[in-house]
Amino acid sequence: MENNYFGITDTGKVRDNNEDTFIAERTSDNDFVIACVIDGVGGYSGGEIAADITRKSILHHLAHPKADLPALMREAILAADAQIIVEKQRVKGHENMACVLTLAVVDLHKNKLYYVHVGDTRLYLLRDNSLIKISKDQSFVGFMEDSGRLTEEQAMQHPKRNEINKALGFGMGMAGQEDYLETGESPFLPGDLLLLCSDGLSDMVNSQEMIRILTTDSSIREKGAQLINAANQNGGLDNITVVLVKNDKQSQVHEATKPAAKSKKTNPIPAVAENTSLPSVQPQQRSNRGTVALLSGLCLILLAACIYLFWQKHELSTPAPPVKTTHSRNAQELKLQDALNNLKGNTLTLTDSMFKSPIILTESLHFTKDSLFLIAKNQIVIKSDSAFRGNAMIIQPASTYVYLENLSFEDFNTAISSQNNALVLKNVQFKNSPNAIQTIYDLPAKGYINGKISRSTFKADSIPNTSK
Repeated sequence: MENNYFGITDTGKVRDNNEDTFIAERTSDNDFVIACVIDGVGGYSGGEIAADITRKSILHHLAHPKADLPALMREAILAADAQIIVEKQRVKGHENMACVLTLAVVDLHKNKLYYVHVGDTRLYLLRDNSLIKISKDQSFVGFMEDSGRLTEEQAMQHPKRNEINKALGFGMGMAGQEDYLETGESPFLPGDLLLLCSDGLSDMVNSQEMIRILTTDSSIREKGAQLINAANQNGGLDNITVVLVKNDKQSQVHEATKPAAKSKKTNPIPAVAENTSLPSVQPQQRSNRGTVALLSGLCLILLAACIYLFWQKHELSTPAPPVKTTHSRNAQELKLQDALNNLKGNTLTLTDSMFKSPIILTESLHFTKDSLFLIAKNQIVIKSDSAFRGNAMIIQPASTYVYLENLSFEDFNTAISSQNNALVLKNVQFKNSPNAIQTIYDLPAKGYINGKISRSTFKADSIPNTSK
């Protein structure tokens, strides 16, 4: 695979500095190719430092790969995460720095690749002129696109496309939590082509244009340059980084073995003697009048019993006249519930001019939208009425993603009831609410259940989070 791996990075048309970096090289024993794209986060200088720390950690740990390659890759990423956390604590100007990355290591002898991913950089595999996105974007927009709720074009234009859920440096020990890093392995067959890229490419160039460039007869060096040019021609709004790896081994085509023809067995047709007359069989006629009469009588008895039971059930289940309750929902909570019910998009912004804090609840708030962003411009308190003992919010199973920001829940035994939903909190407080969040899993009664409940990634901060 000499000269069949290549990396390139470009500042783009808008940014002044490049926070991206990459790796595209063989290991010292020439058995593996290391391919990695790292996208720094955190503003001028901070993002570059986080990306550089990660790059050096990967090269150090993978200089002499051992047998357990996936474990070694994970170890390199966790070491980088720890170093970034230390640097953030050491330098005040770097407290917001982090990075996202996609790392792939190709085993040249076994035609196999291993990968580790966090954030919104991407790993693609081109095989037989089909481009497959292997990694999953760890962001709200990426989730919406991967689940089919947004088209590729809509995701590329979405205002929140650059907001990520996971990165190295987001919190002490977070990268070490189970399922925080996306890992996997895949065959890397002769003729396959790997594309690793930052979102500076995937936000500017759609998959069809990528396929057009990657399937040309150009060298991978030329293909990398063409991808960079395409992103810049479409605006170049971010740093652009591309790494390509080609498996140029000769494809082995095996001639299909033709199965041996099976001899057809013919069953002899019995000879029929001509003019042979078969004896006619007269059906026996039985008298069934008594049986019909008996069955009819039983049916009538059964019908009468059903009518009686139905009437009795109806009488017992007829509800008593409703008892009028003495309380009525106040104007503030009615206004908030109506806003949730009539929301056109998926974002509801609460302002001081619309809602006076605190909002007193006498009933639970309900919403069933597929995704909901409930954001208060300033901290808004949602408080339980003294006679109310229910939950503040009940998130129905139809809501797959709920984002809450700048809200305080007070005096609820259980503030939020979630039914296996994706729930993201930013600057949310729970005061005098011993059961802040209750998660209910609705599992089928039949069959065997497989899966796991991952550890929560919520963390408490003494000051509000001001990052975007």
